[in-house]
Amino acid sequence: MTPNHRPKTFNIQSIRGLSAEEVSLRLIREGYNELPRDRRGNVLSLTLDVLKEPMFLLLFAAGVIYLVLGNLAEAAALLLSLFGIVGIALYQKQKVERVLGALQNLSSPRALVIRDGSPVRIPGREVVRGDIVVVSEGDRIPADSVLLSASGLMVDESLLTGESAAVRKITGEKSTIMARPGGEGTGFLYSGSVVVLGQGVAEVLETGEGTELGRIGIAVQKQAVEKTPLQQETARLVQMIAIGSLFVCATVVFIYGLIRGGWLDGILAGITLAMAILPEEFPVVLTLFLAVGAWRISKQKVLTRRPSAIEALGSAMVLCVDKTGTLTQNRMEVKKLLVDGTVFTVKQPLEQFPEAFHPLLEYSILASKVDPFDPMEIAFQDLGNKYLAQTEHLHSDWQLVQEYPLEPSLLAMSHVWRGSTGKGYVVATKGAPEAIAELCHLPESRKEALSREAVLLGGEGLRVLGVAKAAFNGETWPSIQHDFEFEFIGLIGLADPIRPTVPPALEECYSAGIRVVMITGDYPVTARAIARQAGLRPAEEVLNGNELDSLTDAELKERIKTANIFARVVPEQKLRLVNAFKANGQVVAMTGDGVNDAPALKGAHIGVAMGKRGTDVAREASSLVLLDDDFASIVHAVRLGRRIFDNLQKAMSYLLAVHVPIAGMSLIPLVLGWPLMFSPVHIVFLEFIIDPASSLVFEAEGEEQNVMSRPPRSPAEPLFRRRALIFLFLQGAVVLFVVLGVYGVALYNGLGENHARALAFTTLVIGNLAQILTNRSQVDTLWVTLKKPNIALWSVVGGTLAFLGLILYIPWLRNLFQFGPVDFAEFLIAMIAGMASVAWLELYKLLKGRLKSV
Repeated sequence: MTPNHRPKTFNIQSIRGLSAEEVSLRLIREGYNELPRDRRGNVLSLTLDVLKEPMFLLLFAAGVIYLVLGNLAEAAALLLSLFGIVGIALYQKQKVERVLGALQNLSSPRALVIRDGSPVRIPGREVVRGDIVVVSEGDRIPADSVLLSASGLMVDESLLTGESAAVRKITGEKSTIMARPGGEGTGFLYSGSVVVLGQGVAEVLETGEGTELGRIGIAVQKQAVEKTPLQQETARLVQMIAIGSLFVCATVVFIYGLIRGGWLDGILAGITLAMAILPEEFPVVLTLFLAVGAWRISKQKVLTRRPSAIEALGSAMVLCVDKTGTLTQNRMEVKKLLVDGTVFTVKQPLEQFPEAFHPLLEYSILASKVDPFDPMEIAFQDLGNKYLAQTEHLHSDWQLVQEYPLEPSLLAMSHVWRGSTGKGYVVATKGAPEAIAELCHLPESRKEALSREAVLLGGEGLRVLGVAKAAFNGETWPSIQHDFEFEFIGLIGLADPIRPTVPPALEECYSAGIRVVMITGDYPVTARAIARQAGLRPAEEVLNGNELDSLTDAELKERIKTANIFARVVPEQKLRLVNAFKANGQVVAMTGDGVNDAPALKGAHIGVAMGKRGTDVAREASSLVLLDDDFASIVHAVRLGRRIFDNLQKAMSYLLAVHVPIAGMSLIPLVLGWPLMFSPVHIVFLEFIIDPASSLVFEAEGEEQNVMSRPPRSPAEPLFRRRALIFLFLQGAVVLFVVLGVYGVALYNGLGENHARALAFTTLVIGNLAQILTNRSQVDTLWVTLKKPNIALWSVVGGTLAFLGLILYIPWLRNLFQFGPVDFAEFLIAMIAGMASVAWLELYKLLKGRLKSV
């Protein structure tokens, strides 16, 4: 590019953009900026899904058989209960759909627009025609637009054209009708394409279905979601139980038909047993927990983009975090300036700003963007506007004609300006002190002195930048910054305060056995000082980017065992760090915000993108997005991840344990020649307890006391170990033994089949409720958990006891359930027996807790 072909400059501050009223009117008239939504979540389709569930089909089959046998009351009860089953299932599914819909809105690409004269970041779906959008490297274009201003803008349009090479964009389009995508040097931006380099300002011409993406009907990069390890494990468990239960049910039908001769009754007995055993709740519970868990985590300012992240959160062993904006507030202030060995401390309010330091501030502003978004550049401009406003050191009339961006090999950026006189060009550069020293070709002695000065400022926790200047009178721009003859001006130290939430969050990590490492592009001494202020420990050993490159993979694996601070690291080195931690057997969470961070975010077990300052590319590569860019939010997410997994494990434990007595009481009386305990109507009643208990009660449970005082869960650890499965079977077997005992004793004492069934069923229901109560915590006793609020729990308990009372004491309901009359004393006996069936679990927890405290 020659001086005669300059990029067009643009003053954002002169733009008002649309007003709130105009935006509201256009949203009403033209709708949101989105493609037609998937309608699979409507009530009709959800109802059809429920009607295909095994439990529904079994109930329907049982109702039909009762009609054939002439038992109209039982048939009517079963067929009517189908509405209840459908209602509960629809509520569960719609709750999941609502949560997923809300999360989908949160996860839509963000857009930076100018409205009412101020920049504001909004969901991409809220962009309207006529909006002024600001795009930069890593952003996804929210709508079809025409460029008003561009600086080195390159865009990947492969989503629309199939061409992998990015295309250059320039301003100057006179048409307001969108041209077809493709080709170099156009001024149109297309929805769904990605900015890979530079920045620009554009006006939106088309949104939603009117965009090129909408017209050709392409769904914007819908990523197929693979099943998580937990989902795969649950599917295997369900498959094993289902195969086993179907075999047992077929055996029951065969035995009943041969021994008792009633094949239709045998089929009813088989259906009843199938209803008792089939684990249809497992996938429902897992889906609900993951969806609602993601919603709960979003309330902590963390968006979950992939369900696998919720599982991984409980196993996180290493959190690799950025310094700026994550540990700190990303609110920079100029604190110290150093020129020719003299340090000036900026204390507000300042009485005067010494003349000797004016050029340093002047050229730091010239080396920054005209309309900065970077906190450091904003800090330079704010200080300059305050103290250089009446001097010759501010240049609002100068024209930016060339830019040299920051590069991984040279941590410095330069701007070339044409002054108001039009004679020659002024070059301003800023960057890492060592990079500026290289550009200025300083002698070794001066480089060493400069290094000592930078260390001095960095030791105070300041971000240190070097500033230099050059003059240029040529006809063709140099291809690299090294070709300018720079003159060193001085150093600037900026402070970025630690977020107040960080020190306690770090302490929480350490108590939970989670290691935290800091990765920054900052000066090593500065990084160490900030680490100490934040409470990172140990905060002594620092590994810088150059050292990292010099290490082999084996050497790096050893160094990262002790180093917690990584300074002067470029984004490309993050992936190598992720792989090194993974090679050491660690479950890694990695934060990032730029396009170059995407490989590391994808490579980590938990990629965490910044929601405020992060690029769309980084967000799409991540599994979590920090909506407030705060490290404490990651820790909150880890805490919630552990709670979600704990509660999921409790719900699954309850489901496994509770089906043991139900299945046993469906099968054992048949084998012993006793009257059958259950008919389908009894199983339906029990399902009305089990379904909401497993999906709502346990999901709403609070966290365990030790949730953040125990080491991370191993990712290789299954949901249930063999010992745990044996324990759960034992839990259910004890309840089965008690219920079977009540049933047998009642029959032996001649109380009659219906009377015995009523007593045994009451015992089973109370035992079921007791199992819910005792499984609320794996650590705390019932006395402790009863003090913890859980509205869903008491709704289930209260509703169950009320309906149990109705079916025991209202004659027609009692007849429907084939119960005999139960007096109050017998009811108390059944209640005590049911509660006693799980009392041993409370004694076990109490003894276990006392042994641990010794």
